[in-house]
Amino acid sequence: MEKRKFAFDLGRFGPFAALFVLVVISSFASPYFLQTRNILNILRQVSYTGIIALGMTFVIISGGIDLSVGSLTALVGGVMILVLNALGAGWWGIIVALGAGLLIGAASGVFTGVLVTRMRIAPFIVTLGTMAIYRSLALYISGAGEFRSQSSLFPEIGMGMWMGVPVPVWVFFTLAAVCALLLNWTRFGRHICAIGSNERVAEYSAIRINFVRSMAYVLCGITVAISSFLLAARLNSVSSTNIGINFELDAIAAVIIGGTAMTGGSGSISGTLVGAVILGIVNNMLNMLGVSPYLQGTVKGVVIIIAVLIQHKRRDSR
Repeated sequence: MEKRKFAFDLGRFGPFAALFVLVVISSFASPYFLQTRNILNILRQVSYTGIIALGMTFVIISGGIDLSVGSLTALVGGVMILVLNALGAGWWGIIVALGAGLLIGAASGVFTGVLVTRMRIAPFIVTLGTMAIYRSLALYISGAGEFRSQSSLFPEIGMGMWMGVPVPVWVFFTLAAVCALLLNWTRFGRHICAIGSNERVAEYSAIRINFVRSMAYVLCGITVAISSFLLAARLNSVSSTNIGINFELDAIAAVIIGGTAMTGGSGSISGTLVGAVILGIVNNMLNMLGVSPYLQGTVKGVVIIIAVLIQHKRRDSR
């Protein structure tokens, strides 16, 4: 009995323990790691994919997956810059551009949700298709070039600081708090977990399965739009070819490392937040140690495989 209790606690707090160990090792590996500037840089870097990972958490808990988030980042960011340039460089144009991005992100979620729930197409296949569609649209609209903002105010958002902390980091942690409340303290969150655990039982419990699953994709699309807005503001441009590359890998990795089960039914926003930070620290240390950037994908892949293996071991031991 005590063994089961320990295994449960290990599964819940494992990501936090891994983060602590990684911070200790990194602080010894490099004297620059614990410097405030470096910590803020890590948090800024992970905030973009971390925000997307928050929405991805709901999708994976519901039993789905979304491979299109990277391509959607490029499309949404490009459209927002086009809207901004068309309306002028003032704050009103920035607000309308953000609204347009949120609308496109939500619409993409509705589209994916309908194909998955109504048409009964596997989420992997649907989002693999939309990944190609969104990227090709971004390339076509931009002529395979860049969307360049003409606003001097726009970069103030992406590069801005508040109380010494970058704006994207504040947005990341604020959204994490909102998503945690949504997952843990609302009917929607309970229904997401119920559907991921056992869809048939959830159906017998009168849960609107199609609606709830679709809303999970809508929420993921909204987080993509927010991330794209912040990233476009930081760069004051959007590259249709490069922006968003491997964002789906980083977002899914953060969710899995954070303890969310790939089979659905369980997970936590705090775990996803920690998972995103772990990935950021790993990348940061690889850069500090002079490891080739071409090998960083290998490290991420190994970390994902290890996280999934731990999940299987924990499930088999129950």
